[in-house]
Amino acid sequence: MAMVLGIYGKLITAVSSFFKDIKNNIAFLAEFAVFALLGIFLCAKPILAVIDMFPKVAMFFFIGLVFGSVPMLYKKSGVKKVNFKDVIYFVIGVIIVLSCQLIPKLEFDPNAPFSLSLAVTQCLTGIIVAVGFILPGISFSYLLLILGSYDFIMNAVSNLNILVLIPFGAGFLLGVVLLTKILDVCLSQAPEATYLIILGFLIGSIVPIYPGNPAGWEIPLSVLTFAIGAVIIYMVSMKELKMSEKEVSDASEH
Repeated sequence: MAMVLGIYGKLITAVSSFFKDIKNNIAFLAEFAVFALLGIFLCAKPILAVIDMFPKVAMFFFIGLVFGSVPMLYKKSGVKKVNFKDVIYFVIGVIIVLSCQLIPKLEFDPNAPFSLSLAVTQCLTGIIVAVGFILPGISFSYLLLILGSYDFIMNAVSNLNILVLIPFGAGFLLGVVLLTKILDVCLSQAPEATYLIILGFLIGSIVPIYPGNPAGWEIPLSVLTFAIGAVIIYMVSMKELKMSEKEVSDASEH
């Protein structure tokens, strides 16, 4: 959603260049975190209730959100004319997301006693799942599942087992910092390739959430919710894009 709403780049820069402008980065990240948590608190139960009652109709709304963001992402990539190389970048993004669904799940004992090998394993797990936290279209929780650490981490969280969570948290933070720095460089040095790959991530993420073909009364409602989602995000994302372009233009004039 950060990518869809056009603030993904700002979040990446705020984390990767945190110490270059601590005051403004703290203010931006704190504002984002507060309203994100408020949104979760206010919307989580209603959204889950709607998904339970009308799963296909609701999921088509989310698919509409993704498609509505395509024009913004395409424009951000700076592509003037689509060529074979651009298609390859997009396909790479789709393949990466879909390949995550094919990784065999590992087994990990959620009640394993704390040890050095466990700490190292969970630290590496934290680094890997940071990819799912940062890259759009790749599921954080799914990476935990295929690495066999989902039950382990959830068990540690529910029991407030801080000692076990420290290695995972340290690895996760390290992964976030490293990945955001890499992404920040990619977005600034190779925006065309980076945004096209990210666009592939988003389109590829539709496959695992596709609820199947609607039937009967679900067909018109699914079409309607898809259109509503696409139009809302298109309008919001393009407005955000224009504001960003104006900021860049004003900065260049000064």
